[in-house]
Amino acid sequence: MALACVATRASCGVDAPLVTVEVHLSNGLPAFSLVGLPEASVKEAKERVRSALINAGFEFPMRRITVNLAPADLPKQGGRYDLPIAIGILAASKQIPLKSIEQHEFVGELALSGHVRYCQGILPVIVAASKANNRIILPIDNRADAELVGFDKVFFATHLQSLAAYLHGQSELPSIDFGLEWITPTSNTGEPSNNCLSEVIGQQHAKQALEIAAAGNHNLLMLGPPGTGKTMLASRMMQLLPPLSYEEALEVASIHSVAGQNMQRQQFFQRPFRSPHHTSSAISLVGGGAMPKPGEISLAHRGVLFLDEVAEFPRKVLDCLREPMETGEVSISRAAAKLNFLCRFQLVAAMNPSPCGDVNNARASNEQIIRYLSKLSGPFLDRFDLTIDVPKLPLGALNSSNTHAETSATIAQRVHAAREVQLARSGTLNSELSGKQLKNEARFSAPDLLFLEESVNRLGLSVRSYHRLQRVARTIADLQQEQDVSRAHIAQALGYRAIDRLLTSLKQY
Repeated sequence: MALACVATRASCGVDAPLVTVEVHLSNGLPAFSLVGLPEASVKEAKERVRSALINAGFEFPMRRITVNLAPADLPKQGGRYDLPIAIGILAASKQIPLKSIEQHEFVGELALSGHVRYCQGILPVIVAASKANNRIILPIDNRADAELVGFDKVFFATHLQSLAAYLHGQSELPSIDFGLEWITPTSNTGEPSNNCLSEVIGQQHAKQALEIAAAGNHNLLMLGPPGTGKTMLASRMMQLLPPLSYEEALEVASIHSVAGQNMQRQQFFQRPFRSPHHTSSAISLVGGGAMPKPGEISLAHRGVLFLDEVAEFPRKVLDCLREPMETGEVSISRAAAKLNFLCRFQLVAAMNPSPCGDVNNARASNEQIIRYLSKLSGPFLDRFDLTIDVPKLPLGALNSSNTHAETSATIAQRVHAAREVQLARSGTLNSELSGKQLKNEARFSAPDLLFLEESVNRLGLSVRSYHRLQRVARTIADLQQEQDVSRAHIAQALGYRAIDRLLTSLKQY
């Protein structure tokens, strides 16, 4: 029977479901039928495969060829099915042994000459194949993706002829280099000399808020006139955060691979820092498209999403972030598929408190300032754990010596210690503590909680803000190595509500 089944994998977000390429050769007029819900790019594989087989010196069967991509209800797109279709035709026509393709998976695009070309979004395929413990054949140009995973059953093909020789048992294919020195989380954490918090003049209050935000993974909003160092402070945030674990780094690398952004090995354990322009659309931030791709919030997974001039973003775009900030994932539904992308990011935003830059500038009235601040909806502002003022520097600060300022490395040590305490206590960082965990594990006294509730009611804050203030106070206590949260920690957390104070002062006039 002229029938062959070849295993490959599709692209479905960051998942790589198994696809079986069934090739059947039958008598009749020569024809090439491709079924199984293929997109246009997959249908064009017929011409690429025919030319590749002929130019590689193989016989193209002059028979009725039927290729089925199962399961039939899963959409297939891209050129990654060229190689498994060609291997299936060779196996069905007995030009390679049928047994040789067992326990193998094939992914790759074919050139008309028979060379195997690079494919996008291969990293999830390698991860899935490693879990199934199958041998996988990839293009040689995807070697960098395979080296990130370190799976020892990955083999690389350069041409159909060398691949056929391997399947006949006549030669070996190159694999990953087992002599590689795998990078470790601590091998790329050297702090650049030109990116240290000690270089930021003044702004001690903002630096302390940045430390708290880094320690508890809290969302931070900075308010201040132009030129006070908001963007500079946000860029220094990455120096305070610990490197990713291997599992987290693989999650991040898989999302970038699906988005078509290859990650260098030196960046593997670095947390991503994304800073989209304020003209970005909702789709570019959240993700989407005809074939859904991850957006900026998913590319910032396990890292920082920095929105500079956040008030200049369209309100509809910002409100699209509200649900992903709470759930840590975004679901994109289209007619063809529904995909989920992880997006556990830390949001850091900066803005001017007035359309003219400064609240104290007489060019803008209170009504104009309130209208400007109203571009940020209340529910969106509610997602920020800390909102701080970044004021202008006092006279003489620019010429004062800054030799005693703490370096990013010193602050990062306290941040790492506080994070270890949080993970040992609750298994999660403070920003992700549930209401039950806050009640049972955060160690608040009843009078202090009553004080916090009265303060929240007096400020007109929501129940969400009540819990967020508890999480911030718990982080402050962890940084000070205190087991119990005191009223002083709660008072300090209440001090990081600059946007509420600004709105209240404007409404009084």
